Amino acid sequence: MGDDKASPDTGAHEGEGFSGMPLHAKLKAGIRELGYTIPTPIQAGTIPEAVGGRDLIGTAQTGTGKTAAFLLPILERLLDQQTGRTLALVLTPTRELAIQAEGFLKQLGRHTHLRGTAVYGGVGMDDQRRALRGGSEIIIATPGRLLDHMSRGYVDFRNLRILVLDEADRMLDMGFLPDVRRILNELPRQRQTMLFSATMPPEVVRLARDFLHDPKTVHVAATTAAAVGVAHLALPVPQHLKAALLRELLADTTMTSVLVFTRTKHRADRLARHLSLWGVEAGIIHGDRSQAQRVKALESFRSGRHRILVATDIAARGIDVEGVSHVVNFDVPNEPDVYIHRVGRTARAQRSGDAFTLVSREEEDDFDRIEQRLGLEIRRATIPGFNYQEAAPPPGPRGPPRGGRSFGGRGRPSGGGRDRRGPPRDRRAPPARGRRGDERGHERRGNW
Repeated sequence: MGDDKASPDTGAHEGEGFSGMPLHAKLKAGIRELGYTIPTPIQAGTIPEAVGGRDLIGTAQTGTGKTAAFLLPILERLLDQQTGRTLALVLTPTRELAIQAEGFLKQLGRHTHLRGTAVYGGVGMDDQRRALRGGSEIIIATPGRLLDHMSRGYVDFRNLRILVLDEADRMLDMGFLPDVRRILNELPRQRQTMLFSATMPPEVVRLARDFLHDPKTVHVAATTAAAVGVAHLALPVPQHLKAALLRELLADTTMTSVLVFTRTKHRADRLARHLSLWGVEAGIIHGDRSQAQRVKALESFRSGRHRILVATDIAARGIDVEGVSHVVNFDVPNEPDVYIHRVGRTARAQRSGDAFTLVSREEEDDFDRIEQRLGLEIRRATIPGFNYQEAAPPPGPRGPPRGGRSFGGRGRPSGGGRDRRGPPRDRRAPPARGRRGDERGHERRGNW
């Protein structure tokens, strides 16, 4: 497996900034134009080794710059290569990550002759086939769609020099590792292979042992806290009043770009319908949306045409949307790391941002585990004027739930300043009238 410790020389390169990296002036110009000056620890530890052609394992949590850590060495190593052949392949688990990496590649390589193409499902195959037959030097692909092309004989990897496995643990979670193994068995043996992952579960370790040669391992320890600059606030609320409370929050004009996470695809769709009934339009991203719908929703959110994007956790990891002012956890995630991934979508690039979590009584245990993971007791607050005692409605269709007065001003977090709405009124959610079993039963029948 090669070295099992982090690269000892990461600090030197990090201190020198990108100017001290073994990168061509054309690439440094692209880096400057993106506004980056100091490499992240994973970039500082991996780029020099990767530029030298060594196989590499890089582990770091999401949001630490792993994409540039493999794209920059790819561009550097291919600058003097003959064009018109597929020279590098990046395997990534989702369409969104493929599209994002393609866009980042174009920015970093804008002063070079190298071309990149994203290959993913949900769209036509003709343009992708041409790219795979030599139209682009760098291919960024999801495993399923790439296997479709391979089964049709559309792929020419005879000249492949570099392979990257991006978000390897996510590919394991999504069931892609058998497909990845099939692809790797068809690639040239003489190549550089880089594997990047947030974690290294046993299946990913076995994959690395089988397909990497004497890799250098660079590990950046996960932090116990979410991104610096995130202000955390918990809002206890009965389950059936969550949608009404979210509507109350969205009346705050400082919530300019809001990413809302739900537990399931069904809840994401239902929440977006509720918001629409209130005249609040939101984009939706989850696994059942078509590729065209997902791209349109993400671009509308990025451009500001929609200030709200409702998503399941497919958007929590690796999706880079600048300027997200607020993350709202409509549902508390089951795992603390998922919370960290979610709230990491705000406070990007040294900005600040707010993370609000709507916590029902049933979710308090999950939220307690998140606080333990962060080593932080997150401030609880209630919204003045909001009716927390409204009873759960009877089963059957109904209009949007009623809400209270507008929510003025942003609550600040534990240690983040004074809450302008006053102190938290209760650590636990105020109970709704009726039994908890009734509350859950109504939720199953389609009410909040």
